[in-house]
Amino acid sequence: MRVSVVSTMLNEAKSLPRLLDSLAAQTRAPDEVIICDGGSTDSTLQLLDSEDRLPLRAILRLGANISQGRNAVIEMATGEVIASTDAGVRLSPQWLEKLVTPFEDAAVQAVAGFFRPDPQTVFETAMGATVLPEVREIDPTRFLPSSRSVAFRKSAWEAVGGYPEWIDYCEDLIFDLRLRALYGPFVFAPQALAYFRPRPSLRAFFVQYYRYARGDGKANLWLKRHVIRYTSYFVAAPLIALAGALFAPWWWALYLVAVPEMLWLPYRRLARLWGSLSLAQKAQAALWVPVIRVVGDVAKMVGYPAGVLWRWRNRAQVPDWRKP
Repeated sequence: MRVSVVSTMLNEAKSLPRLLDSLAAQTRAPDEVIICDGGSTDSTLQLLDSEDRLPLRAILRLGANISQGRNAVIEMATGEVIASTDAGVRLSPQWLEKLVTPFEDAAVQAVAGFFRPDPQTVFETAMGATVLPEVREIDPTRFLPSSRSVAFRKSAWEAVGGYPEWIDYCEDLIFDLRLRALYGPFVFAPQALAYFRPRPSLRAFFVQYYRYARGDGKANLWLKRHVIRYTSYFVAAPLIALAGALFAPWWWALYLVAVPEMLWLPYRRLARLWGSLSLAQKAQAALWVPVIRVVGDVAKMVGYPAGVLWRWRNRAQVPDWRKP
């Protein structure tokens, strides 16, 4: 079984060595590595050109979005199985081995790896705990993997029409959903781990989640989730405040139920992530959690309508990706 590892990147010179080092240390070596650069202005291309530990090819596609870059390298790939990852990650030594072993069964078409935070600051520790699930929280029958840790047969990629090039974010979700609709749930390989750094600042996090939510709006994804979020912030929360002011203060006790519900999972994850942090750093991380949660919700509530507006303005050109 020939396996091609693919990725696409832009201006990743600082993080690229971690990816290349971890690819070179795999217990199951890739048969080829193909990386698309979207037009980096740093030393990304020089680092790729100087890599001599891997059977690596780099291609340049100026201005390509993520889907265009991925499709370009997959089209060039000679492997029967495609393993996808992202710049900025550090792969566990057994990542590729665990990810491709299920393909020994000819019926398997797609395998979902997993990911874990690799924080380097107190803020990043809180970020990882707030936004990234633990493996125990995953339902393998419903899990949709990030393209930082996923593998699929090239024939399956062809069957679903590749990654959707009309959208800039959430492209891997649409690709996953089309794969699942055609072949059923992904085989889950939780030991195929990709470690990555969460966003290093609140501003970077806001931009990230704004773009994700805008992608949801463009693709008409997760409408129910977004409606619940708007209802919680703009209907339920004001009504509780009003009821407490007009009728009885005990109505405000409902906040004591809602807030722990929002923060229970992040704090449970944080207790497993903060490791050797000092007591003061642990307190700092705990204080960051509710801030990150609210900022993420605000970013989604701003980004989603922007995506919906884009979809309405471009309705004649946006394909119905749910159709076979």
